[in-house]
Amino acid sequence: MAVLFFAVATLGADPASLKPEEARERIVALRLEVAHHDELYYKKSAPEISDAAYDSLKRELSALEQKFPGLAVGMPHAESIGDDRSGAFPLYRHRERMQSLAKSYAESELRGFHARLAQQLGRNDLVYVIEPKFDGLAVSVTYEKGRLVRAVTRGNGVEGDDVTANALTIAGLPRELRANNSDGAPNPVPEAIELRGEIFLSWTEFRRINGEREAAGEAPYSHPRNLAAGTLKQLDPREVAQRRLAVVFYGWGAWQPVVTGPTSQREFHAQVRAWGLPGLDTFTLARSADEVWAAVRAFDQTRAQLAFPVDGAVVKLDAVALRDEVGATDHAPRWATAYKFAPDRAETQLLAITVQVGRTGVLTPVAELAPVRLAGSTIARATLHNREEITRSDLRVGDYVYVEKAGEIIPAIVGVNTARRNPASAPFVFPTNCPACRTAVAAVPGEVALRCPNSACSAQLKRHVQHFASTSCLGIEGLGPTLIDALVESGRIKNLPDLYRLRREDLRALKGVGDKTAGALIAAIAQSRRAELWRVIYGLGLPQVGSVSAKDLARKFRSLDALATASAADFTTVLGVSAAAAVSEHFKISANRTVVADFIALGVQPALPAAASAILAGKTFVLTGTLPHLTRAQAEEKITAAGGKVAGSVSRKTDYVLAGEGSGAKLETARVLGVTVIDEAGLLRLLLGN
Repeated sequence: MAVLFFAVATLGADPASLKPEEARERIVALRLEVAHHDELYYKKSAPEISDAAYDSLKRELSALEQKFPGLAVGMPHAESIGDDRSGAFPLYRHRERMQSLAKSYAESELRGFHARLAQQLGRNDLVYVIEPKFDGLAVSVTYEKGRLVRAVTRGNGVEGDDVTANALTIAGLPRELRANNSDGAPNPVPEAIELRGEIFLSWTEFRRINGEREAAGEAPYSHPRNLAAGTLKQLDPREVAQRRLAVVFYGWGAWQPVVTGPTSQREFHAQVRAWGLPGLDTFTLARSADEVWAAVRAFDQTRAQLAFPVDGAVVKLDAVALRDEVGATDHAPRWATAYKFAPDRAETQLLAITVQVGRTGVLTPVAELAPVRLAGSTIARATLHNREEITRSDLRVGDYVYVEKAGEIIPAIVGVNTARRNPASAPFVFPTNCPACRTAVAAVPGEVALRCPNSACSAQLKRHVQHFASTSCLGIEGLGPTLIDALVESGRIKNLPDLYRLRREDLRALKGVGDKTAGALIAAIAQSRRAELWRVIYGLGLPQVGSVSAKDLARKFRSLDALATASAADFTTVLGVSAAAAVSEHFKISANRTVVADFIALGVQPALPAAASAILAGKTFVLTGTLPHLTRAQAEEKITAAGGKVAGSVSRKTDYVLAGEGSGAKLETARVLGVTVIDEAGLLRLLLGN
């Protein structure tokens, strides 16, 4: 569970010290509290307490239920799994119940897990597979006769949301299982199989998305798990496709016929790779409790190097026959446990709360901290997201707070040491007026955030110009935040088109700007008049339009004028429903159309997609390995700019596999299927028409 906030409270009483009536009251209170947090976590993907705080509640509840099993009968037990059914998708019943995992938090508990299995099986020579515990959204994907037919969330374990349309946007999810091995030998495919796994966001994609939000002056997302879950539950697959979700498979449910199923976890992992599915590249074997603990510790020490978020390690009995012998409870198998890693945490003082105004007018509070070392870096600031979080946590300036790196990246306050609170401290009062322009802030229906409604707000304009000039957009070299602040505060820039009205003498009049610097900046601004069209579109800051959507809009409309005069129906052919509506509404405002008209009048003539864009039209590429000169992103951009399509897996419909150093299974698959394999030089020859 991802981190937002929890207040450090008095620990629950020892179950042995409670009287039955006291225990009943505590059990009822805990179950209500757990149900509340389950709703936030599983259905809204918006938890308000940390993993550790939630797990603590569940463990206290479990201890009370074991001590007083007859109390509060009829309510869900601590061991029951959550329920992610949203009510927005069709429901589908799992062929085989989709269970959760028992949790372990200490070395003694892991050793106890082994001891129980050894006693039940009457043997000590057990073999385990230790795997990373992915921090995403659990999913069950069904293949029938080798073809993908359905993707369903865990739901309540019996039935879940049918998210097939959204899952099909995942580039790395094959539509068909590979029917032949790399040597050409038949690769048996079952009649039907439920593959169990996790949908997640890689750290690279999480950073990309947050980078776009920060460039837009918006608060970054706190954790990739919540973002992945929220993305998968979007109602429009086109909006899901804007974020590059990934999937991994590590288990199975129904397997028909049963006799064709794997005999061990190791065999399953090999079969997953043989079918061309995304599986685990990293897992460890252990043959004793000592080896299990050593493997778990090793995962903990190296998890920062992984490309995906993990919050623990999963220990599984390897042999399927032994699994069948030990069985399962109603909620989890007895043959597996998930060890949860303890988060890195530090205590420091909250010196101030600064409220920033983003490009879209959103007011975002930021915690200013006494610098503290955490996970190898010095932390001096932490996100607070919105006013409701501050109110809910009763966070006060001067408090001593606990800080964690949420998702291993973004520092977040996860607790308050109330024992050190100054009695004279007062609750933080969120501003009712914009800190920059003093306009009364407004609440937007359906949003938690407050916004400054003044489109002429200087803080919004500064952020807007920063976004427009950033390397993600037009890349105007030399136009940094300090200079932008000076230009806005001096009145030389009142809107985006004013950038192209600047003269050398305007810049020279600013403190610290000499003639050479002014000349270089004027030249850089002039050069940006011919920036790629998608960069200008992205720089406009259109609602719900990131860099990927901006490229789609550029290919569709091919000019700023056509973009600004397009209809809502035109936008719907390119964007998701909500994004299309938002962009259409944006251009209904005359001031926004005036910005585009002014750009055109001031000589902004964006470069159109290359005329040779049809060279690779209709061709599908799959990339694998590391290229000698181009990054993967650069290669993908060249392919898509030339009309080609980039897919995540190799099939008979693939035209080319672009292979670099370290190519793996995709290269083997290409050779088996007879798909043409090219290198970087081959791609460049294709782009030249050779």
